[in-house]
Amino acid sequence: MTTTNELKQLVKEKYGEIASQSKEQNETSCCGIGCGCATIDEALMAENYSKLAGYVADADLGLGCGLPTEYAHIKAGDVVVDLGSGAGNDAFIARAVTGATGKVIGVDMTEKMIEKARLNAEKMGFNNVEFRHGDIEQLPLSANVADVVVSNCVMNLVPNKQKAFTETFRVLKPGGHFSISDIVLVGELPEGLRKSAEMYAGCISGAIQKDEYLDVIKAAGFTHVEVQKNKKITLPHEILSTYLNEQELAQVQAGSLGIFSITVYGEKPLAPKPASAAAKAACCGEGSSCC
Repeated sequence: MTTTNELKQLVKEKYGEIASQSKEQNETSCCGIGCGCATIDEALMAENYSKLAGYVADADLGLGCGLPTEYAHIKAGDVVVDLGSGAGNDAFIARAVTGATGKVIGVDMTEKMIEKARLNAEKMGFNNVEFRHGDIEQLPLSANVADVVVSNCVMNLVPNKQKAFTETFRVLKPGGHFSISDIVLVGELPEGLRKSAEMYAGCISGAIQKDEYLDVIKAAGFTHVEVQKNKKITLPHEILSTYLNEQELAQVQAGSLGIFSITVYGEKPLAPKPASAAAKAACCGEGSSCC
């Protein structure tokens, strides 16, 4: 049985390989990992960033499954944290919105991605974007530092999603929020696909059920949780047939099994203000212990 540490190491190794590839290479391999799959359309998972303010072509490796920054309600002056920041694509888009008075912090566990992101930031002269090496399950950030957290197709790769969202909650300021794009499932994923290490590292088999995903977010303490975008992913027959038998393929085609890219939003509640002594007295009477 593959352990959590082994899964993390696998993902780290594969994304280390991806860091040295071009966007074009990533788009013509199995979700960027070169596992010998048939060529797939870049629109299958990734969204087109090229027309967005702040776009840096060298930072776009074609690995995302949404545009979380477009839904994140980022404002000028915000502190934005990008989880699984890769070569810096979403971080640089966020920087264009936060402006000179804001700050963007990217976190990634792959050293080669951090190196590439830092090089991109240096080339662009961005002095309010930084990239930190770290694990999403134990973020290298203090509590209550971020106005907004974004992430793009990364949480599905994290073994302990509850820890990841608990950490997201911790680093957000009270009243802050997140917008995260990710892959989720509707229906039972066939075992052959779920257990594939290559698909886990690059595509979908680290994903969990959509309802479970939303429950994990709520259990971390977030409120006003909503799905901002819901897009069905239709994998080519050549990829699915590598992992699925005929019966399982029929179930996918019939729609009883669904793979979706979602962008989900959630807020960290404002800390409740402590009641004053006068308010307590008015509520319960002087000396009462009921409040």
